[in-house]
Amino acid sequence: MKSSKAEIQAKYHKIPVIRFEDQKLSSFSGLLIFQVLFRQLRLRDHLKKCFEHMKVSPIFGRHLVVLLLIVHLLLGFRRLREVDYYRDDPLVLRLMGLRKLPDASTISRALCQMEGEGVEKVRELSTSMVIEGLKREALYRLTFDFDGSVQSTKGHAEGTAVGFNKTKKGARSYYPLFCTVAQTGQFFDLLHRPGNVHDSNGADEFMMQCFQKARAALPNTLFESRMDSAFFSQNTLVSLGSSHVKFTASVPFERFPELKSMIEQRSRWRAIDREWAYFENEWKPKSWDTSYRFLFIRKKVKSQHKGPLQLHLFEPRDLHFDYKVIVTNKTESAKSVVLFHNGRGTQETIFGDAKTDAALDALPSSRLAGNQIFTLCAMMAHNLSREIQMLASTPAPRSLPKRPAQWAFEKLDTLRHRIIQRAGRLTRPAGELTLTMSANHAVQQDLLHFLDVLQKAA
Repeated sequence: MKSSKAEIQAKYHKIPVIRFEDQKLSSFSGLLIFQVLFRQLRLRDHLKKCFEHMKVSPIFGRHLVVLLLIVHLLLGFRRLREVDYYRDDPLVLRLMGLRKLPDASTISRALCQMEGEGVEKVRELSTSMVIEGLKREALYRLTFDFDGSVQSTKGHAEGTAVGFNKTKKGARSYYPLFCTVAQTGQFFDLLHRPGNVHDSNGADEFMMQCFQKARAALPNTLFESRMDSAFFSQNTLVSLGSSHVKFTASVPFERFPELKSMIEQRSRWRAIDREWAYFENEWKPKSWDTSYRFLFIRKKVKSQHKGPLQLHLFEPRDLHFDYKVIVTNKTESAKSVVLFHNGRGTQETIFGDAKTDAALDALPSSRLAGNQIFTLCAMMAHNLSREIQMLASTPAPRSLPKRPAQWAFEKLDTLRHRIIQRAGRLTRPAGELTLTMSANHAVQQDLLHFLDVLQKAA
């Protein structure tokens, strides 16, 4: 229907008078879907059990502080003092089950008073929530990726150390080792470490714990893993193989000169596609007891041309190759193994999204346990944003070679802009609690869809 110019355009000159009143207004009406999700997961009750060992419980129990931090991160805030900007929001208060929220100083003090047993129980809860989602989805195959990620601090937080830090050189940091699930884009578990350790520090035991937890709950699932060269060791490969885990790992060239000789002496390479070629060999380092399948990969790369340039039609293209070696116990084709291993890059996307949208890189406390709890809250906020989307949509019918996520996930920040950060008013017409929002068709469609699937999943 065509509209006239007068029906569309309008002139507004007067600036309205500003008035602040308690009107039961909410800036986060879309938080309602997480209230339903939290109730289904019984998140508050489970968090309370994590701190039952503490004999003295303050008015704002530790479980309430942890729950508030998860909500805080879901709403997009990073600093503890920013709780002041939504402390009177009625939907946040209803989700928390409180009449008032704690001050930033109370939250900071609670983080400083956290202890190791509570941290460990919250960590177990985070992992168990992911496992419950995986059991519900009943995926045939699960891919666990392992890698560390730097968490920098400007101060001298307990447990930090100066180590490798390419973004803030010389800064003290933590260097936790994360386990992520490629199919769901979630954090499965973490091993907290100071910033001056190698990637492989404590990795073997941590990896085995992750697979043991997952296999105990998902006995009929095929497990696989992919790792960078920092995790290349005989102990790691033997442990994964004995646990019936299919793996690929990058091989560090600098440790094995024999690999360079094998590549230089090779004249015939089998093509994978126009860029990639390979040959394979059954090989083992001299000190190892077991041989494995080694794939030698080369990729065509255009070399840099220096000097005066002419039209490219009259200039030959000079190509050279980049090489890498992959060790694996997979029996699939070389192309499938290479694609699978190259899919590791999706883990960096998970880290990036969690740091940008859920403050995974923030360290608000001077105490180690407080920072560990905050990191776990960031992981849970990220995981919950994926969980609610998994419930609301269907996965891809089959797994692709690179093992991307099987759902078309939106970033948490996108969910905030589209659904969560919506103004609304709580009223009680005829005694019935009602949330009134603007009549935006897109928001209405998305919000009702989430509520519908959550209620059916209950």
